[in-house]
Amino acid sequence: MEYRLLGRSGLKISTITMGTMTIGGAGKFAQVGNVGVEEARRYVDLCLDAGVNLIDTADIYSTGTCEEILGEVLGGKRKNGVLVATKARFSMGPGPNDGGLSRQHLISACEASLKRLKTDVIDLYQVHEWDGQTPLEETMEALDTLVRQGKVRYVGCSNYSGWHIMKALGISALEHRQRFVSQQIHYTLEAREAEYELVPISIDQGLGILVWSPLAGGLLSGKHRRAQTPEGTRQFAGWNEPPIRDEERLWKIVDMLVAIAAERNVSPAQVALAWLIGRKAVTSVIIGGRTEAQFRDNLAAASLKLSDEERELLDAVSLPPVIYPYWHQLWTAKDRLGAADLSLLGPHISAG
Repeated sequence: MEYRLLGRSGLKISTITMGTMTIGGAGKFAQVGNVGVEEARRYVDLCLDAGVNLIDTADIYSTGTCEEILGEVLGGKRKNGVLVATKARFSMGPGPNDGGLSRQHLISACEASLKRLKTDVIDLYQVHEWDGQTPLEETMEALDTLVRQGKVRYVGCSNYSGWHIMKALGISALEHRQRFVSQQIHYTLEAREAEYELVPISIDQGLGILVWSPLAGGLLSGKHRRAQTPEGTRQFAGWNEPPIRDEERLWKIVDMLVAIAAERNVSPAQVALAWLIGRKAVTSVIIGGRTEAQFRDNLAAASLKLSDEERELLDAVSLPPVIYPYWHQLWTAKDRLGAADLSLLGPHISAG
C-alpha cells in the first residue's frame, strides 16, 4: 500500500480508503447495503490488514447508525494509527437547526459524531455539501473552533464547486482560519467533469482529492453490461446515484475495462481504480462493498500499475465533452492545439 500526503498537510493516508455507506442499512441506504456489526468488523480488519489507514463515513449514513457501528467495531484500533473521517451538513432531525453548516449545527453535529464513534477526536471533518444560507465566514469559523478545541484535526469539503472552494480558502487566509486540506469529489472514468476546475484547483491550491464512488456505484465493476443489470446490485434496487448522462459512452468504457482486465488477468474494477489512483492530485479512492469478495478485489487495485498504453486507451474512450464556457478559453485552446486539431474542441466550435 502506498501512502500520500493529504494536500499541504503532513498527514499521510493510504491510496485506498475504506468507505462505509453500506454499513447500517437504514432508510434509503438499505438500497446500498445493510452490513451489520460483525460483518463490518471483518471488513475493517481486512482493510487494515491490507494497509488501509483511513476509514470514511458520514453522520447521514443510515442516520447515525453507520457511525455507531464503526464506534463499536473500531474500539482499540483507533490507537493503532487508524484515521477516521466523517461529514456533516444534511438534516439529522426534524428541527430547524438539525441541518446545514451553521455554527450551531456543525458544533452539535461534531459532538454527536464523536459520541457515536466513541472517540475523542475526528481526524478529518468534512462539510458534506454547500450551504447557501449560512455565511461561509460562520462555517469556516466553526470548523476552526473545532480544531482549536481538539475535537477535529483536519478539515475538508465535499461536493463543492470551484468557486465555493476558492471562496472558502480565501476566507481562511484572510481570517487566519484552518483551511481545507482536501476535497471529496465524484471522479471516475465515466465522470471526468472534475477535470474542468476541481482537479486544477486541487493542484494549484494544494488540496488532496478523495474520490467517492470511484466505480460509479458499481457500474464500472464489469458486472454491468449493455441491457443487463444484475440482481443484488444497488442499481437493481433502484439506486441511481451518481446519474449516467451518456449510456453509450459508459458501455464503451466498460468494454475497454473488460478488455484490459482480461489481458492483465485482473478484474475490470481493479483497472478502473488503478486508473484513478494514477491521476494527478488524487490522494485516495474510497472503496465500499457488501461482501468480503468485493473488498478483497478492490484492495488489490493498490498494487496494480497500468502501462502508458493502457492509460492512453482508457483516456481516449472516456474523453469528456470539451466545453469552453468563456470565450478566452477557446483562444487558449487554439494556441495549445493548433488549427489542425480544432476538431478536438467539439462540433460546435468552428475554425473561424
